[in-house]
Amino acid sequence: MRDDSDLVTGDAVVLELHLATLASRGVAFVLDALVQVAVLLLTFLALLLTGLSDRSLAVAVLLSVLVLVRVGYPVLFEALNHGRTLGKMALGLRVVRDDGGPIRFRHALARGLAGAVVDFGPAFVWAVVGMGVSLCSSRSKRIGDFLAGTVVLRDRLPETPAPVLVMPPPLAQWASRLDLSGIDDGLALAIRQYLGRFHDLRPEAAHELGRAFTADVVAAIGTPVPEGVPDWAYLSAVLAERSARASRAAVPAVPAVPAVADSAPEPSAPEPRPENPFAPPS
Repeated sequence: MRDDSDLVTGDAVVLELHLATLASRGVAFVLDALVQVAVLLLTFLALLLTGLSDRSLAVAVLLSVLVLVRVGYPVLFEALNHGRTLGKMALGLRVVRDDGGPIRFRHALARGLAGAVVDFGPAFVWAVVGMGVSLCSSRSKRIGDFLAGTVVLRDRLPETPAPVLVMPPPLAQWASRLDLSGIDDGLALAIRQYLGRFHDLRPEAAHELGRAFTADVVAAIGTPVPEGVPDWAYLSAVLAERSARASRAAVPAVPAVPAVADSAPEPSAPEPRPENPFAPPS
């Protein structure tokens, strides 16, 4: 069973995402089933405590609650909680569309109806069929996923350390003259995450994402990419310079204490300052 998948977005960008395994989805289903059984038991106890004498009415209430819990529970949770039920939240799983986008109510409804009737229905044969379809799918899809056009991903992955921004030496002097006020924190964070995952992405995905981020940065600062510079080096230089300027601005200036001298020193010519203090050593 593959542990990752190539999802193609609407912009024809290939994303490498981590699929949920059949075992993790099974554990999430068991947790959701326990919640549903608990709700049914509470409903049954409530009917007993109220002393409902009409057996037909009691059966009708139980059947209504059963349908609501069995279908409404996954549909409402996945539609309102970004593709996550309580069991999926505990296992760090999320339901998304085949293109990696968030699901809508129609996707959750198709998955919920298929799950109640086919995948995990009361008939043992249907349960075996649903599990067999999931085992044969390269993306671990069950029948409900095929009907809704969805896939389940691992949303909770081990945290990776933040990438160290390195200034490419040939671009240091060029970057020091840039106006970076047009780059907001959201774009900078997205580029930082892209650079941190650069070596984990497939070459095609890294190239497409780098080209998209480069276009955003060029539009924000109005400075094109120097000739012969790859996108990753351009983005790394821009972020490294932005981070260096933010670090210098965060350091408070310490006022100089004038020295007391017996006689006024002779005025001297100011020391020449380098044109670019961040230029690489010659």
